[in-house]
Amino acid sequence: MKKHPLPDSTAEFDKMLTVSPNPHIRSRETTPSLMLCVIIALLPAAVWGVYQFGLRALMIMIVSIVSCVCAEALSALVLKLKFSINDLSAVVTGLLLALNLPVSVPLWMPAVGGVFAIVIVKQLFGGIGKNFLNPALCARVFLFSWAGEMTYFTTPKTALPLFSSDIDAVSTATPLASLNAGALPGIPIIDLFIGKQPGCIGEVSALLLLAGGLFLIIRKVISVRIPLAFIGTVFALTYFFPLGDQDVHYAVASVFSGALFLGAFFMATDYTTSPCTPIGQIIYGVGCGALTVLIRYFGGYPEGVSFAILIMNLFVWFIDKYTKPTPFGHVKPEKPKKPKKAKGGEAE
Repeated sequence: MKKHPLPDSTAEFDKMLTVSPNPHIRSRETTPSLMLCVIIALLPAAVWGVYQFGLRALMIMIVSIVSCVCAEALSALVLKLKFSINDLSAVVTGLLLALNLPVSVPLWMPAVGGVFAIVIVKQLFGGIGKNFLNPALCARVFLFSWAGEMTYFTTPKTALPLFSSDIDAVSTATPLASLNAGALPGIPIIDLFIGKQPGCIGEVSALLLLAGGLFLIIRKVISVRIPLAFIGTVFALTYFFPLGDQDVHYAVASVFSGALFLGAFFMATDYTTSPCTPIGQIIYGVGCGALTVLIRYFGGYPEGVSFAILIMNLFVWFIDKYTKPTPFGHVKPEKPKKPKKAKGGEAE
């Protein structure tokens, strides 16, 4: 084996170095691989939504995903941004939006929501990684402009037409409506956990959402801090401050009802709109949980997960700023001392 002689001077040694631009540490994980993991984790809840609400749920997912992908391609062309539909982020946004919608919404609503999520919330701010709010949640809140359609829920196994917007189905209350009235829902806890309840397409099965969340944690796509702080805060607040004289069943039902598991594992953990620091993630999760309970208790709409996450998205920069670790060896500069005034009034 040929040995290279050591340089005789520092200048010769510097010539042997090759310096490249950062980042200097690379990972095998890419944006498409991470997004693919999220899609895989969401599939069980999506399949369960189709099983519970029929093929119309699948149609809503297709319309939402296609509208998001087309909106990203066209907006990138018009705004002269990087063509990035291959990173699967638009597919994730479309799927999340669809899972946050009732099955009875007209098919034009996921299309309008998909365009709003991609063009207004994401692309106008520069594309993936530059938006400061979660696109799917922003689109869901925007669609509350049609509040009647967004608050019309049907019981599982109700036959709905595949394409028609004229839904003549029996409207039913979600378990959250009963909880916010201070009563336990008339559904066993085990059915709430499995997903035999009315609600949005992808939020009903806490079991399958938990399985998908654990898959992401095991694959190290997300950290356990945000979901644990989020769900734990909701449980603690509803246990110690229930509406009415309820026991632990009220807190358990509150955790398994609504979009808590969908929001905690799949939307609050979005890389772009969540804190980077460990302590910041815990603060963020606690804030999401506290706001969720506050909105559920005192808001005009029984669910507060989407609004809570969007509000906390606005404080991510602040949380990161004040929770970033101090660099090793950092010495805080001393403030210059003010000159002391002499008895005659002049500075010494």
